[in-house]
Amino acid sequence: MIPGVLIHSKVAEQAQSAILTKEALSFLAALHRTFESTRRSLLTARGEAQRRWDFGVQFNFPQETAHIRADASWQCAPPAPGLEDRRVEITGPTDRKMVINALNSGTKTFMADFEDSNSPTFANMIHGQVNLRDAIRREIDFQTGGKNYRLCEKPAVLIVRPRGWHLDEPRVTIDNVPMSASLFDFGLYLYHNAQELVLRGHGPYFYLPKMEHYLEARLWNDVFIFSQSYLGMPLGTIRATVLIETLPAVFNMEEILYELRTHSSGLNCGRWDYIFSFIKKRRADPSAVLPNRADVTMTVPFMDAYVQLLIQTCHKRKVAAMGGMAAQIPIKSDPKANDAVMEKVRQDKLREVLAGHDGTWIAHPLINKIVMDVFNEHMPDPNQYHILREDVKVAVADLLNTHVPGKITDEGVRSNISTSLAYTAAWIDGNGCIPLNHLMEDAATAEITRVQLWQWIKYGSCLDSGQSITVGYVDNLIDDLAPGVKQSYAGVKEDKLAVAVEYLKGQIRQVWPSEFLTSDLMWHLAVADGVDVVAGGVEEQWRMAAM
Repeated sequence: MIPGVLIHSKVAEQAQSAILTKEALSFLAALHRTFESTRRSLLTARGEAQRRWDFGVQFNFPQETAHIRADASWQCAPPAPGLEDRRVEITGPTDRKMVINALNSGTKTFMADFEDSNSPTFANMIHGQVNLRDAIRREIDFQTGGKNYRLCEKPAVLIVRPRGWHLDEPRVTIDNVPMSASLFDFGLYLYHNAQELVLRGHGPYFYLPKMEHYLEARLWNDVFIFSQSYLGMPLGTIRATVLIETLPAVFNMEEILYELRTHSSGLNCGRWDYIFSFIKKRRADPSAVLPNRADVTMTVPFMDAYVQLLIQTCHKRKVAAMGGMAAQIPIKSDPKANDAVMEKVRQDKLREVLAGHDGTWIAHPLINKIVMDVFNEHMPDPNQYHILREDVKVAVADLLNTHVPGKITDEGVRSNISTSLAYTAAWIDGNGCIPLNHLMEDAATAEITRVQLWQWIKYGSCLDSGQSITVGYVDNLIDDLAPGVKQSYAGVKEDKLAVAVEYLKGQIRQVWPSEFLTSDLMWHLAVADGVDVVAGGVEEQWRMAAM
């Protein structure tokens, strides 16, 4: 319909016709042609920065922006309608039942996720757009097992997380180039819903993931300005919360807020992705080896420093400092175990609200009351912007402090392997959010498990028993544990599990770990959606990245 724009899949064809309209595709093409070259240059800059860190250049706050950090006069825009009070936010993928249940959960907001809790099959991406469009217009319903699901009278405020700058959307090419997955998700949602959201008293609100530098935030801000002009909307209608979930981003927090100040609604502690990034970005540093992931809690030095600095930074600029995820799922079959898990959630959220967070995340509606009670008791106002945390003094060394008490155990290695295999197999099969060991896991956990196994092998780590962690040791455990993965997560399919085994064995042998498993394995989804990735050697490029 649009010159230069091609759709390479007929999956969800009826939904495509409703979402991939001529007008929407024209908007996507305008976004791509305006911003793709900048996105590519910023991704190249990521690789150049990584090579500098590999050669021993120290992480630090940018010298060229010291004046921005020193200037106490600037603040971000005041909260947009519906974002004044965000004490509990629920997150999850955009399937129809999930959207209804999350909006009905009683939380203040719902982050509808096209990213880490979503496997980006084309059907998932397109149906997700349909579901959000219908929810905004109060036209969404769902029937299953004789039960009807409909929206309540006052649903949660909707926030959408598009995929990160590093990801392509291979099912859509513009001028023979796959378009940015970020702009695909953002552009379709904004085009179809921005005006309707404003008419209903809110606006188009977003969570922005995986950024590493303030120039990446500048690109988003330029996209916002362009998009509002294109759609005839006032400047500042779009608002965005940035997830600080990469190690480089923690040194750019004030600059990220500054770049987005007209459109900013705060920062979020993306705790699991942050641990993943901490390991990956310090891949050449043998002093950065971490123990079992269960021991890397929010109270260890580098995590505590990250949280304290984020809260101080946000409140200095009068925006929300959002806490991390409570991934726990209620254990209905064991009341005693459930009470212990819920108490763990309560203590974690108590730590957050007392530290000064303005809200937090949950993954299950039944956790809402526990978390809401904690924030209601300790945060009587809509937020805590007035708590400036001027007592906080965080140095570079604090953010890099790897003195983490704990050890590496056989059970820790086994847990990493089982989790990595189960999630990777599910993701390839189209499911990006799965329950494992009473936790709702997404891509961030799979990424931590993958890079930890690589790190332990790379630097010759030993178990607490003295056993060396070698490729052979991990290989044998992968083979031993793979059959049991189907029992821990019943949805795992044999052929998808075989791919997950091959991928993990390839990863532990790499000189450096791959940037993202979602990039490595996207070709599986593209092939299933009918994209001819073999043409032009695209499959080989992906396969080489994955092995």
